Amino acid sequence: MGNFWFSRSKMSHRNWQTSGTVCLFSVVLLVAMAGELSDSVGMASRETTAIEQVSSLPQPEKSTFSPRQREILQELAKADVVYLGEIHTKAADHQAQLAIVQALQQRNRKVAIAMEMFQLPYQDVLDQYIRGEIDEDQLLEKTEYQQRWGYDWDDYAPILRYARKHQLPAIALNVPTETIRRVATGGWSGLTSEDQRWLPPRSEIHTDHPQYRQRLREIFDGIHAEYNSSGNFEFFYLAQLLWDETMAANIAKYATQHPEYQVVVLAGSGHIANRYGIPNRVARRMQNPDFTHKSVLLSPPPRDTDASNANSDIADYIWQPTSPPNSRKQS
Repeated sequence: MGNFWFSRSKMSHRNWQTSGTVCLFSVVLLVAMAGELSDSVGMASRETTAIEQVSSLPQPEKSTFSPRQREILQELAKADVVYLGEIHTKAADHQAQLAIVQALQQRNRKVAIAMEMFQLPYQDVLDQYIRGEIDEDQLLEKTEYQQRWGYDWDDYAPILRYARKHQLPAIALNVPTETIRRVATGGWSGLTSEDQRWLPPRSEIHTDHPQYRQRLREIFDGIHAEYNSSGNFEFFYLAQLLWDETMAANIAKYATQHPEYQVVVLAGSGHIANRYGIPNRVARRMQNPDFTHKSVLLSPPPRDTDASNANSDIADYIWQPTSPPNSRKQS
């Protein structure tokens, strides 16, 4: 399992736009190799008082934002849904997510945090954690966090602790690993009735987006060439499509049922960039003509790509860091 997570981390660093897609590739590659993941990641013991650490976090409105970031926050505060696109392995992105959530919650007490990091069957467990009924170790164990997500918990923990302290709803967005695996290896025919309960109706699945398809084709070809592996692109494409459609459907459902809440979405940049992963799929489901949403990429795109151009339509905003992030100590 160690090699698997190392490879995924390395790929995420290499290409910021694949964050959210390489996870799917890893599932396809592992199945093709007939490999089964085993949980070899030890769960370190945590203090039950960890939530109290939130009180020592910096207050974002006082000093941590640049003038441009403050302008962005003013615009984000007006949106019904805000998308914060991350590179999963980049600690600075998660620090920015927390700071933005704090700032938005200071403006609007009703903020819900929708998270790609947790899978749909574990929503009840997330609710129990937010209500204070279980501790952090129980949250990780009961959601099978290490097996199903596996990225550094220390990057996400402060966000969940803040949500718990302020009783902000946390929404699980991700499709179960087993469902994605079956689609990625067998297409529609691989789905079971249990899988179907987590997915939106087939009539809501839109497959006709040439730019979306082309981007996934390039990612698929590049990764398979590097790892000298074979695979079915149509199954890969369908799996990614169902992944994005399902997350979008659950965001739209919550936003529709709870219009008093602003929904802040934490997901890989690959699901958010250019808006054709999650954002546009949310927008088409919203019945409210006044619905507004804004997308933010937390890591600037590479300077040698069109995405770095200020006129690019890749996102509403690029979150430029105020200073180089501090190196996180390795345990």
